[in-house]
Amino acid sequence: MISSVLLPLLLAPAPLWPLQDEAAAEEAPQEEPLNIGHLRSSLRLAALEFTDDELKQMLDSAQGQIDSIEAMRLVPIGNGDAPLNTFLPIRRTAPPLPELAPIVLPEVERPENLSELYFADIPTLASLIKSRKVSCLELVDLFTERLKEKDAELHFLITLTTERAIKNARILDAELAAGTYRGLLHGIPWGAKDLLTVSSYPTTWGAAPFKDRYLHEDAEVVTRLDAAGANLIAKLTLGALAMGDVWYGETTRNPWNPEEGSSGSSAGSASATAAGCIPFAIGTETLGSIVSPSTRCGNSSLRPSFGRVPRTGAMALSWSMDKIGPMARSAQDCAIVFEAIAGKSASDPSALDIPAPPAGTADVTGWTVGYLKMERRSNEDYAQVLKELQEMGCKLKAIKVPEYPVWSMLVLLMAEAASAFDEFTRDNVDDQLVSQDKDAWPNALRAARLIPAVDYIRADRLRGPASRDLEAVLSTVDVFCHPNFADDYLPLSNYTGHPTVVCPGPFSEEDGQPTSVSFSTRLHDDARALALAAAWQGFTAYHKRHPGE
Repeated sequence: MISSVLLPLLLAPAPLWPLQDEAAAEEAPQEEPLNIGHLRSSLRLAALEFTDDELKQMLDSAQGQIDSIEAMRLVPIGNGDAPLNTFLPIRRTAPPLPELAPIVLPEVERPENLSELYFADIPTLASLIKSRKVSCLELVDLFTERLKEKDAELHFLITLTTERAIKNARILDAELAAGTYRGLLHGIPWGAKDLLTVSSYPTTWGAAPFKDRYLHEDAEVVTRLDAAGANLIAKLTLGALAMGDVWYGETTRNPWNPEEGSSGSSAGSASATAAGCIPFAIGTETLGSIVSPSTRCGNSSLRPSFGRVPRTGAMALSWSMDKIGPMARSAQDCAIVFEAIAGKSASDPSALDIPAPPAGTADVTGWTVGYLKMERRSNEDYAQVLKELQEMGCKLKAIKVPEYPVWSMLVLLMAEAASAFDEFTRDNVDDQLVSQDKDAWPNALRAARLIPAVDYIRADRLRGPASRDLEAVLSTVDVFCHPNFADDYLPLSNYTGHPTVVCPGPFSEEDGQPTSVSFSTRLHDDARALALAAAWQGFTAYHKRHPGE
């Protein structure tokens, strides 16, 4: 509610402080005065119609809104300055965890040729590092050379962080020699989607205007992985401003078929990991940017519940939808990385005080797995996955995804993105982006200026019932197994903040590429989705096939 004392101020045509001095105002060209024709035209964009008398009454208020908008634009604001009305998922407490047995490192001998480790999982590499059969410095050299070799074809590399990685590797090797072992990520190389800040290196957001821009801080995810012993060796491509796979240098390619793009926007993270160039990478998702490239490239990846991983130091696209997660060789590797990066943060008010449990294995016998009845009949690859889950001892239960106008609710993302890149659009910096068609960011951000605030808020209000309805459906099963893009689950669950683990599935007979399937759960039950995905991968071997085999 608004006080009657404040209402006249909100409707007044005068700005809250002068926009320009009087002399400048006299020299400025005079614009046509606002009239009811202008208002009538603008209201068509909001699907509204008022009478002429009503429009006349609105004129002073409309001019006041214009003046207020111009006044607010005089105050500089950074991409990281989030609105204070932070999105909070409907349930903040973590559900009971599944029983997880600790990971036991395998006994591994040093291979004759270290290139045999290109596709090794984290426990295998951890065993070699912990036993000092392979040094942390050797892994930096191995995967750095692999990155350079494959980048010539796949175009996933923006910046090598070699100097930083070598320095850290020497420290980590010295710690091992002194008997200090930080855990499973000690010495494991990794790559960052280049919307994460890293001190002393450019942070480009995949966009030409920022290709030489330095932001002198480390993103919190980078800091947490440093502490866990993981070693950053590269910053990887993303579609410009986190959409698609086209960046200022090239189009990032799919390792299974370099003739096609890797999808996006976590394009480089997916491609480099799938090509055996890094054991894992960090990606982000707002509306499919982890799931889609993982589907294309055959990654095992986690899009966590909203708020499980702090986003400080990451480019903001939509403050109420952005999520950060691992992209790796297996669901178990994702769980290992998730443990290191999850948890509350003093610098990110959306980060929840729900740490991830230690990665482990679970007996999923008797678990109830939800599935989509129609998809089971029409999708043979999906039916094969469901059959395998039954053979593992899981029970199947058909469920139905709640129906909401999810693509109409896209105004949520577009309005927030337009705000995040307000000056970028108004100053015409968007002209420097490679993609300039009607589906690219420049046009999308311009069009988003026309979204009525009332209808943006309506879409946001729809998230409440949508969240409650989806949570109610997911509470009837342990895990929901589904094709990645079926029944609009992907946009719906991104609006509500529910987690998804995506994994490679049976291989297509047509093109020899992996299909893909998702495991989703209730809010904050990420560990359960990871546990079932890992158990299924232990029962199958789809994730162990690699490009070029």
